[in-house]
Amino acid sequence: MNWINSVVRPKIRSILRRKEMPENLWVKCPETGQMIYYKDLEANQFVVPGSNYHMRMSASARLKSLFDSGEFETLPTPEVPVDPLKFRDERRYTDRLKDAKSKTGLADAVLAGAGRLEGEAIVAAVQDFDFLGGSLGTAAGEAVITAMRTAVKRETPFILFAASGGARMQEGILSLMQMPRTTVAVQELREAHLPYIVVLTHPTTGGVTASYAMLGDIQIAEPGALIGFAGPRVIEQTIREQLPNGFQRAEYLYDHGMVDIVVHRHELRATLARLCHLLTHRHASRHAAVAEEMHGLAHHAGNSGNSGNSGNSLNSGNSGTVPDGKGQPALTDQRDHDALTGSIRDGANPPPPHNA
Repeated sequence: MNWINSVVRPKIRSILRRKEMPENLWVKCPETGQMIYYKDLEANQFVVPGSNYHMRMSASARLKSLFDSGEFETLPTPEVPVDPLKFRDERRYTDRLKDAKSKTGLADAVLAGAGRLEGEAIVAAVQDFDFLGGSLGTAAGEAVITAMRTAVKRETPFILFAASGGARMQEGILSLMQMPRTTVAVQELREAHLPYIVVLTHPTTGGVTASYAMLGDIQIAEPGALIGFAGPRVIEQTIREQLPNGFQRAEYLYDHGMVDIVVHRHELRATLARLCHLLTHRHASRHAAVAEEMHGLAHHAGNSGNSGNSGNSLNSGNSGTVPDGKGQPALTDQRDHDALTGSIRDGANPPPPHNA
């Protein structure tokens, strides 16, 4: 009996015992129920191969996929009071923060970094929805503001990846104060004439949508992303009407002019690089030649004494260039225009109809 108990039974138990598998080894597509091996999903930038469903990306994975060679400098953010209101509902706010930090490895919902995108220096910030729903609190607001002011200091474009459920209720009015504070930081980018590009990911709602997430020079959305202030269910209960199919989704908002481009994640990095090159006048020598040609045409028209012909001369000489009143062309020539429109064609959405 001792032999059976000590040898045979343990062997039988070891054979029949179910092997433990990592929880994230396989991932289920929320749209179709398809099971995808996690490594394959990660290699495909977290886009489900069959359904083309764009799953959430962590903040660090997002920045690695954006910057050249996945290398970037993490920007430090100022320390803020952890629990200024001593808030508690079912659990203490401090306990929720500890769990979120342990789960994501982040200090708060926003991770900011600086690096290069196809050789051009940029600053970017990402909201991680896994950190308390990407909610906007004091620390998250400070991170966004610090990233924007770093872009101003370094004179680089700023790219924001928004994903949030809105303001963080555990911080009350202090959370709502981040909306005007971040809006002021956006204005600082504008005054410095630096591009501010926003990528709206799933989901972007609440106070984030009502502030800096919708103030970009160019608004990009990922396919299928839910974007709005209040959710569809809340709106239906308020107005007591059935909403259209796809309401508040990226494609619906594109059709109605709320976003500029809907871009597949596989094309997103190349699109952002083209936009940064275009908006920062990377081809400086070409712009200088265009500006000099415009100046010469204006001088020649002024000598002729015919102001009406001067406008025609400018337009005929540079049909693809519009001056911004500061001695530099605000829009580039036809090649840069084609680069921008090419990024739209490469995205997930078709060109808008002519009668729109």
